[in-house]
Amino acid sequence: MEFLQSMQQLWQSTGLYGFLNSEVLIFGLVPGELIMILVGLGLLYLGIVKKFEPLLLLPIGFGGILANIPLAGIAGPEGFLGIIYNFGVSNGLFPLLIFMGVGAMTDFGPLLAHPKTALLGAAAQFGIFFTFLAALGLSDLLPVVNFSIRQASAISIIGGADGPTAIYVSTKLAPELLGAIAVAAYSYMALVPIIQPPIMRALTTSAERNIVMTQLRHVSRTEKVIFPILVLGLCILFLPDATPLIGALMFGNLARESGVVDRLSDTMQNALINSVTILLGLAVGSKLQADKFLMPETLGIIVLGLIAFSIGTAAGVLLGKLMNLLSREPVNPLIGAAGVSAVPMAARVVNRVGQEENHQNMLLMHAMGPNVAGVIGSAVAAGILIALSSPL
Repeated sequence: MEFLQSMQQLWQSTGLYGFLNSEVLIFGLVPGELIMILVGLGLLYLGIVKKFEPLLLLPIGFGGILANIPLAGIAGPEGFLGIIYNFGVSNGLFPLLIFMGVGAMTDFGPLLAHPKTALLGAAAQFGIFFTFLAALGLSDLLPVVNFSIRQASAISIIGGADGPTAIYVSTKLAPELLGAIAVAAYSYMALVPIIQPPIMRALTTSAERNIVMTQLRHVSRTEKVIFPILVLGLCILFLPDATPLIGALMFGNLARESGVVDRLSDTMQNALINSVTILLGLAVGSKLQADKFLMPETLGIIVLGLIAFSIGTAAGVLLGKLMNLLSREPVNPLIGAAGVSAVPMAARVVNRVGQEENHQNMLLMHAMGPNVAGVIGSAVAAGILIALSSPL
C-alpha cells in the first residue's frame, strides 16, 4: 500500500502529470503551459536563427520556458525567476540600470550637430499617444477587452520601440500586463528591419529617398558635457516623473563625455548592462506564464503595439517630408523613421533603405540624430503617461 502511494506521489510530481491536469486549457484540450513553452521556443528561434535581438529574446524565451514548467514554481515568489523579478523589475531598478548603460554608449553629437532632428524624434512618439486613446476606445467597443487608463498608458508606450521604458512604465502602472507588453515591445524592436521599410517606401518617393544631406558639423566636447546636465535640468523643472529614466540616461552619458571616469563608463557600457540584460530578460520571461498571458487582452496588446509602432514610424517620415519642404538644407525624409528609440537599429535600417536608391548616400549619422532624440522622447512620453495616470 505504501509502495502504491509512493508511486502515485512520484507520478503526481512529474511534468507530464502537470500538463495533463493543467488549469489553463486551450480549446479544452491543449495545456496552456505547453502553448507558452512553444512560444518560448519561438522566441529562441527568432533570436538564434533569425538573429532578431538575440541579447534579449534569448533570455526572455528561455525564461518563458522555465516559467511554464508544471509544478516547479520557478516563477513564483520563492522561485528562481520570481526572486530576480522582485529584486530588480517590480521596483523598476533593472530598466534604470539599462538606461544608464544606454546613456554611456550613446553619442548625442549627431543630435547636437543638427538640433532640428529632435523634432523627428518627438514626432515618432505620436504613435504612443494615438494608441493610448485607441486602447481606451477598444475597451468601449469590445466587451472582452477592458483596459483602464493605467493599462492603456502602459500599452501605448510600446510604440516607442523602447523595451526598458515599456517595462518601467508597466511595472509602475500595470504590472499584470508586463509579460505581454514586454514581449510585444522587444518583438517589435527585433522586427524593425521588417516592419519599417515598407512604411518608409510607401510614404516617400524615389526622389526623396535619393536626397543627399550635407555633412554634419563638428560638436565640441564642451557641448557634449553640458548637454546631459541641461537635459536633466529641464526635466526636473517641467516633468519630474520622467527624471528616473532621464537621470539614469544622462548620468551614463555624462560619464562617457566627461572623459575623467573611463572605468565607470566602460563598466556601464559592458559589464553592468550585460549583467542586467541577462537578469531582466529572465525576469520578463517569468511573466509569460499561461494563466497570465493567454487572455483576450494579450491579443489586443500585440495589435495595439504594432499600430503604435507603425504610426510612430509614419509620423516621423511625414514630418521629415515637411521639414524638407520648409528647410533651406536638404532633409531626407527617411531619417524620420529613426525617431523611434530602437538604437541604433532604426538608424541602420534608414541607411540601408537610402542606399537601396543611391549606393553613395550615407544617412547613418544623420539618422542617429532623431534616433537618440527618440530615446529621450520615449522617456519623456513615459513621464507624461505616469503623470496622467497617477491619482491626484
